[in-house]
Amino acid sequence: MESIPNLNTFRSGRGGPRRRRAGLGGSSDGHGLDPHQLVDHAEPARDRIVRETDNDAGSSRMSAVALGYLHDEYAGIFFPGQDPIKRYPIINRGTYVRTTAVDELVVRFITTRPAERKQIISLGAGSDTRFFRLYDRLKSTQPGGIVYHELDLEANVDRKRTALRSSMALSQKVHDAESDGWRYHLNALDLRDLTKKSPSPIPGMETQCPTLLLSECCLCYLSPEDAGSVIQYFTMHVAAPLALVLYEPIRPFDAFGKTMVSNLASRAIHLQTLKRYSSLDAQRQRLRIAGFTGGQNARDVRQLWETDAWVAQSERERVEGLEWLDEVEEWNLLASHYCVAWGWKGDVFGEAWQGLEGFRTASEDRDAENG
Repeated sequence: MESIPNLNTFRSGRGGPRRRRAGLGGSSDGHGLDPHQLVDHAEPARDRIVRETDNDAGSSRMSAVALGYLHDEYAGIFFPGQDPIKRYPIINRGTYVRTTAVDELVVRFITTRPAERKQIISLGAGSDTRFFRLYDRLKSTQPGGIVYHELDLEANVDRKRTALRSSMALSQKVHDAESDGWRYHLNALDLRDLTKKSPSPIPGMETQCPTLLLSECCLCYLSPEDAGSVIQYFTMHVAAPLALVLYEPIRPFDAFGKTMVSNLASRAIHLQTLKRYSSLDAQRQRLRIAGFTGGQNARDVRQLWETDAWVAQSERERVEGLEWLDEVEEWNLLASHYCVAWGWKGDVFGEAWQGLEGFRTASEDRDAENG
């Protein structure tokens, strides 16, 4: 459930969009089933399709690592026996920007006030490797300790748990992290359970330390109401400073956005929040309404790539030298239809993210004027 395949489910251009079909299985018109049976059959199928998007995200990550965009020695460990599949250059660049931008926000949070205990909760984490990469990078700098939760559907958690148990290196890594005051929790949880009237507590979740929520194309699979209720669960239960980082698609109403939505629908992938939070400003307002009143920022992937505060010029030059990218127009379109949005309440986050501007821009004003 980690993400929509990271900039990888479609490719527009002279040849038109590339489409991959994934049916729900069985009779598509429902002949012989009453409406209640249709719901019973459809929901598990939708959950399966969402779970399987993690395979695409993991494949994109392995491609970016194999070609030198990212350093991640753990990228393939949760997909044993699978060789990296080379993705298009625009996909590799998109994976790079998405990963490094979220990492930047997370690392700034962790390294601000290092003596203070902090908590990270990754929603729909899937095969994500961030905990292990963060520990390798920051293990000697955090005397306050880190609590790290990954939440996902049971099937994805079972696969990850099996990989952890099968790898002596990873098992030792978790043990070493525990010894250094890092707590790793891998929880099987359907986020929709948090929307119930009296949801069960999340095992090991601490309510009195600053907490950062991560949702990389996770909440967008829920209805807007359920997505809001999941966020509300944390705003109600965490009494300390709290923040949320989102990585999601945007701009579904222009020609490219309509192609994006249509292509995802051809794979039975439906993004239920996309139309409601369709712009950078809608994402900011969403964060403010959810209670993140300390600040609300958003940037699309193209803006992140072109801004030195996010990707230094020397690093852009390094990445540009890895592969020839002759699809510049295509990259600009694709990158402008995904965003990172972040909102917070509490001084520690304002301090950590100072200088990473994501307020409304003049180009957004012009877009609004042009409808």
